[in-house]
Amino acid sequence: MFYRQQDEYLLKTHQSEGSKFPTLVVFSAKLIEHYDISGLYILRPSAVEIWETLQAFFDSEIKKMNVENCYFPMFVLDSHLKKEEAHNSGFKQEVAWVTKSGQSDLEAHLALRPSSETIMYPYYSKWIRGHRDLPLKLNQWCNAVRWVVGDPTPFIRSREFLWQEGHGAFATEDEAHAEALEILELYRRIYEEYLAVPVIKGTKSEMETFGGAIYTNTVEAFIPNTGCGIQGATTHCLGQKFAEKFEVKFEDKKGEKAMVWQNSWGYSTRTIGAMVMVHGDDKGLVLPPKVASTQVIVIPVPYKDVDTQGIYDTCKATVNMLCEAKIRAELDSRDSYSPEKKYSEWEMKGVPLRIEIRPMDLENKQVQINHFNFAQVCVVRRDNGAKIHIANADLVEEIRKFLNNIQQNMFDVAKQKRDECIQVIHTWEEFKEALNQRKMILAPWCDEKDVELDVKRKTENEMGPAKTLCSPFDQPELPEGTKCFKSGKPAKKWTYWGRSY
Repeated sequence: MFYRQQDEYLLKTHQSEGSKFPTLVVFSAKLIEHYDISGLYILRPSAVEIWETLQAFFDSEIKKMNVENCYFPMFVLDSHLKKEEAHNSGFKQEVAWVTKSGQSDLEAHLALRPSSETIMYPYYSKWIRGHRDLPLKLNQWCNAVRWVVGDPTPFIRSREFLWQEGHGAFATEDEAHAEALEILELYRRIYEEYLAVPVIKGTKSEMETFGGAIYTNTVEAFIPNTGCGIQGATTHCLGQKFAEKFEVKFEDKKGEKAMVWQNSWGYSTRTIGAMVMVHGDDKGLVLPPKVASTQVIVIPVPYKDVDTQGIYDTCKATVNMLCEAKIRAELDSRDSYSPEKKYSEWEMKGVPLRIEIRPMDLENKQVQINHFNFAQVCVVRRDNGAKIHIANADLVEEIRKFLNNIQQNMFDVAKQKRDECIQVIHTWEEFKEALNQRKMILAPWCDEKDVELDVKRKTENEMGPAKTLCSPFDQPELPEGTKCFKSGKPAKKWTYWGRSY
């Protein structure tokens, strides 16, 4: 009991300090480690394994779309970065520069990529000549550097992060729009099918649109515990703006010169941070089975003066059987740790299922695994703490059912909590009250930039200002005569508002 009380005390103490992100959890669960430079973090194997699971899914899906992987250098010339002023101004305060080689000043300063549009598109203009060269659809798995101002946050806002960034060039506007929507659906699947995090698909406001894009589509998540939205992943339709600046032209079927239509799109290790915040509790992480590197931990619970070796042999056989069935199982056989300490540690790490095998499980020999007999095992779910005794000879199938159920239950619970935080409002007074209650606000809006700026100014506090999160694709009915909640002008759409990471 001491170990669990100690861990819960640390977690609650940390969370009571008003932090928006459970930093202690990701360090204690060994997802991440501090580095010697502020804002930079070491991703430990358990975090990288989550990233690799998402990467494997997404990479296989975009290859079905004939997207090819490539890699571009991480340095960008200042002259290239400045070619697209709207894009450059969006990153101006966050660009990190290389100005020296040894003790010598570099003749040309080099930026570390905050994003790769200005790195890649000079070469798109070289490779694209005619309509047969289109579409050109490239993706790279790489890192990006954005030297954030203020306090960095692990996973959510670090100065270097892993991501994928895709860049498409097309002959027609319709092709670009179609790709942007297709990729956005893959992002939804990452969050909802793998991370069990509900998201809303929608379009960003003019103020929140990616620099240089004509529009930005997004999947938006919401963190009920903090009352903040989080931009999960985005697709940007760049139109022909970058094509014009970087002269990405082609000869169409009529033999005439035309500009390409372009997209860029990406998601990052921020996905892991969103998952941690949505599902975590006072005990630590709660991992969805699909992304958990260890889905089942098997823990022997020996008593004094009993057949300890028999228990350990049964545990090993159980793990082997589960692994042979492609269930990611592990045995905790450490003699120096009590069972309770092990329970606390694996709960902290968020492992979906725990199997406990005790001497009494060997007494009534009803179930046989690889010549080792036991009557039943105690299975403990991490998502809801339920304890179930399994006496079924087909242990593998029962465990598989539990994992599937946990995955679905985590999504259902998260969606219910998110939906309970959504509040529909019609007036400014209702907006302020809902914001103080940390709600995700759905409001009728006139879609004017000045109104959003006014809302930001009037809601600024230590938690940051409120802003638009997205205008959902799935728009509720907007009755004729509906007024904007802030300006009183005719409303044009329903939009989600709130504070955001």
